[in-house]
Amino acid sequence: MDDKTHIVALSGGKDSSALALRLQEIEPRNYVYICTPTGDELPEMEDHWQCLSRLLGQPILRLRDPKFPTIYDLIREFKMLPNWRARWCTRILKIETSQMFYDMVKPAVIYVGLRADEETRKGNKLFDENIEQRFPMKEWGWGISDVRSYLDKKGVVIPRRTDCAMCFYQRIGEWWNLWHDHQEIFQRIADLENEIGHTLLSPGKWKNWPNKLDELSIEFAKGRIPRGADTQGKLFNDNAKCRVCSL
Repeated sequence: MDDKTHIVALSGGKDSSALALRLQEIEPRNYVYICTPTGDELPEMEDHWQCLSRLLGQPILRLRDPKFPTIYDLIREFKMLPNWRARWCTRILKIETSQMFYDMVKPAVIYVGLRADEETRKGNKLFDENIEQRFPMKEWGWGISDVRSYLDKKGVVIPRRTDCAMCFYQRIGEWWNLWHDHQEIFQRIADLENEIGHTLLSPGKWKNWPNKLDELSIEFAKGRIPRGADTQGKLFNDNAKCRVCSL
């Protein structure tokens, strides 16, 4: 008798979406589907999670840190914005929050959406013999083309953005997309920059562009469109830097 909890880590990105749907087809069992929202996802990401839940036929369990339910709570606690040197957003809201859940339900098997063409990626280290990690897509030999083909056949469209609206890894074109498509969200983040007194943009990163969102918004409103802006949207964002948030 299998007494293990079988958990599919489901960010909503292309790989985890394909993994969850295909795994249910070829290895049917009572899975627990989890995600780790930060409270800063775009509306289309929320819609995508709901779509996946319908296709899987069960709810996706949303895990949150008990002290800091959203990234906004963390920012105000730390009085700083996350950056590439201080990625505590990923560590606290995703990795540590998931680990707390694993500890509650172990023994467990965690199914992670790493592909066969990601040879150098090993997944997060789990130092507990009662928690096993499996990488089914590596076992199947699935690469990116297999993922894309499968999702296309299933009619599943991945949102352009699966990470936080305020992610500091964004290119300037992605900030323009956010301003263009979700001006209220863009302004909320700009107001947060002013409240905390820091910026999410690396000073001097983009030549001839300001490094504060309020000032960037003014330039966008003048009609300046940066390189990389994409009003048509993309099915897959293969250039996402934060792998945990886009898996």
